[in-house]
Amino acid sequence: MNAIHEEVKEYYGETLQSSEDLQTNACCTISKPPKHILEALKLVSDEVQAKYYGCGLTIPSAIKGMRILDLGSGSGRDCYIAGYLVGETGHVVGVDMTQEQIDVANDNIEYHREAFGYKKSNVEFIKGNIETLDQLDLEEGSFDIIISNCVLNLAADKQKVLNDAFKLLKPGGEMYFSDVYSDRRIPMDLQKNKVLWGECLSGALYWNDFLNFAKKAGFTDPRAVSDAVITVENEELQEIIGDINFYSVTYRLMKIDGLESDCEDYGQAVVYKGGVPEEPFGLTLDDHHYFPKGKMITVCGNSYKMLHDTRFKEFFEFHGTWDTHYGIFEGCGGNMPFSESADGEAGSCC
Repeated sequence: MNAIHEEVKEYYGETLQSSEDLQTNACCTISKPPKHILEALKLVSDEVQAKYYGCGLTIPSAIKGMRILDLGSGSGRDCYIAGYLVGETGHVVGVDMTQEQIDVANDNIEYHREAFGYKKSNVEFIKGNIETLDQLDLEEGSFDIIISNCVLNLAADKQKVLNDAFKLLKPGGEMYFSDVYSDRRIPMDLQKNKVLWGECLSGALYWNDFLNFAKKAGFTDPRAVSDAVITVENEELQEIIGDINFYSVTYRLMKIDGLESDCEDYGQAVVYKGGVPEEPFGLTLDDHHYFPKGKMITVCGNSYKMLHDTRFKEFFEFHGTWDTHYGIFEGCGGNMPFSESADGEAGSCC
């Protein structure tokens, strides 16, 4: 584990001097940022942007006044974007173990305070390993949102990262992050390849292992927000990788009591009233839940809680109770794992 940490610090502190030094496009954001992110990005210094190695969009909507933690904050790009969007009443903490990246982030604190027009900076950086968050001076249950951009794959003990993240979140908080996933478990010989690990590929989690890790940490119902296929576009490395497929996926993991392992139907519905500046016409919860403003949408119990027990509550009307259970909620893709006999006759209980 220590060897991996040292190799990652060397790769991101010495080998890579800018995003142009990357040998693949795995650590590159494929999707175009939305308007509010682009506006914030215009205020971020060139030096910070040059050392950005993320693979997705990791800042959710409705974050004004929030307290945010960025795991593997690097040069601070996402921290500064978040720092602008949370406003002066919010606060952002970045954690990174690479000294060269921390130095760049800290050197730009005053620049961004002035660019944002704040009396006092609302962004700070801590040198530390995201696998030992419990050893840093971070209070459990003190963050509304945890973000991370293509960093979990670089960790050796990914379960520990998720466990600690869950503890640091407030009830109703969420971990909203992008990372690289594979369609199968990565062979050990590829995991030992320093370049592939540094390029966010050989440390990628098999998607089903990730879901199990997340649930074990306490995030009962992981929700994918967006995904995209990663094309390596490096013939030499592609030959080593073979036919393993990689994906950049943004996930939303919510810390909510009472979530069920499956989507269950209680006859509930919600209406988005509007009010989230970044989503005036409709709010996106995940890749299969979009709520147009003013339209009543039936939802499963878990989706109801993800809106009712979080910062999104003020933006919705809620209908229904928990009094009656109607079975699996098929709108989320669930199906009963057994069926009646083909002729429709009931079978004997014996």
